[in-house]
Amino acid sequence: MEIPVIDFSELDGEKRSSTMVLLHEACEKWGFFMIENHGIDKDIMEKVKLLMNTHYEDNMKESFYNSDTAKKMENNEFIKDKDWESTFFVWHRPNSNINDLSGLSKDLQKAMDEYIEQLIKLAENLSELMCENLGIDKDRIKDAFSGSVGPTVGTKAAVYPQCPNPELIRGLREHTDAGGIILLLQDDQVPGLEFFKDGKWVKIPPSKNNRIFINTGDQIEILSNGVYKSALHRVMAMKDGNRLSIATFYNPCGDAVISPAPELLLPNCVRFRDYLSFYSKTKFGDKGFRFESLKNVANGKEEAFKAEK
Repeated sequence: MEIPVIDFSELDGEKRSSTMVLLHEACEKWGFFMIENHGIDKDIMEKVKLLMNTHYEDNMKESFYNSDTAKKMENNEFIKDKDWESTFFVWHRPNSNINDLSGLSKDLQKAMDEYIEQLIKLAENLSELMCENLGIDKDRIKDAFSGSVGPTVGTKAAVYPQCPNPELIRGLREHTDAGGIILLLQDDQVPGLEFFKDGKWVKIPPSKNNRIFINTGDQIEILSNGVYKSALHRVMAMKDGNRLSIATFYNPCGDAVISPAPELLLPNCVRFRDYLSFYSKTKFGDKGFRFESLKNVANGKEEAFKAEK
């Protein structure tokens, strides 16, 4: 099963239409895909990965292997309530806490800030493209996510350490993501990420050539009225090597109220006899016009009920 790959460089040329179709299908039928030629500085991406791996080795590795989770391995029983991961979280928007986190080098803080600045622009661009494909205002996702302080952005930096008994634990248990758009800078060597599609777990290969892996969260599924999907996924513990994962979440702020875009809703609260009356006048016309007109009726715009004969 070949995972969709969206080439962002083709959005500005003659292949824009076919690329937009591919993006729409990826969001609608998969809920995850990879993007390439996204415009983010590759040197910054490589620097972030290098410094993150160094931070893990210097500050996180020893404590992880001395943790209760690691010690539970000695019982030789499946561990269902823990994850085999070493992780920390950084907030970027609306307020950054990166300078308050102990142990992060100045080089890592600077590289992460530069990377996130570019990544937010990519997330906003992606949100506009999704809106265009859904046929709604291009700023609908950003506006819906903004609430009182603007969309929130945070990064979960994780290493899934080499595991002596990967059959006894998940790297990260099965879940969907609660938020909006997730942009993942992941390991280019060690696999482990899996997404559920069509009744099967799909293995996501390591990201080559600085591709960024994207998946959509629950709030995108809600806002799109179920057109776009938030997919179930997990991380498998691996016996050979550490897997790096830098997942950035472009999410609604805490007081944002997310609901389906009105344009994507089917008519509701319409009496069937009223529907039949309107149907008799528009039976051989476009169904989309009929549904849109009936939505306006339900919203109190009675004039929309008068169809052209």
